[in-house]
Amino acid sequence: MLCLIVMMQAQGKQIYQISVYHFNTAEQESQLDTYLSKTLIPALHKLGCANIGVFKPIANDTAADKKLYMLVPYKNWQDLYSVRSHLPKDAAPEYSRMESIILEAFRLAPQMTLPKLSGSKTDFVYELRSYESATEKLYQNKVQMFNEGGEVPLFERLGFNAVFYADVISGSRMPNLMYMTSFNSMKARDEHWKTFSDDAEWKTLSGKPEYQGNVSKADIILMHSTAYSDY
Repeated sequence: MLCLIVMMQAQGKQIYQISVYHFNTAEQESQLDTYLSKTLIPALHKLGCANIGVFKPIANDTAADKKLYMLVPYKNWQDLYSVRSHLPKDAAPEYSRMESIILEAFRLAPQMTLPKLSGSKTDFVYELRSYESATEKLYQNKVQMFNEGGEVPLFERLGFNAVFYADVISGSRMPNLMYMTSFNSMKARDEHWKTFSDDAEWKTLSGKPEYQGNVSKADIILMHSTAYSDY
């Protein structure tokens, strides 16, 4: 009976795959853009995958190790396995290396939400955050803070246009969770976080003794979406 309950709770939660391509040269970047926009993403669309996001960190301008992030949502685990087995087997373009991160959506945010942004797409800012914890117990405490603790509804109330919140099931840094928020511009991003830090509900939540020390490392990646990204 317990296994059945767990399976029922998991139904409806999307699975996400984040592919991180590392590259060093303009030629590698061009090959990646062409491959993703002309081959891989059209193939994913034909296999039923929608709302595929492709992003480049703003820090690429000055970084030696440049990156490109592709976010693909799947309906469930079976959909992930099925789609991946039917993708083109053509050789991928040249790049330095590639990482793959598999995530499962949070219980209180089971589906991806497309951002409701206004203005120029070139100004939109997507913020990907990864929160690592020192132990599994502390990690589950941080996940609980997002869900039952009320952090997810707080982000919604303050208009952060969150795309997803998810547990990392497989990745190079674990245990950790990841989530993505979106903004009309960098100025809007900074204003939203100032409002968040000053919010009375957040001050109360973050000050609770049971939630202290549950994040050991936070990575923040600010990005723009590519011209061929679905959003």
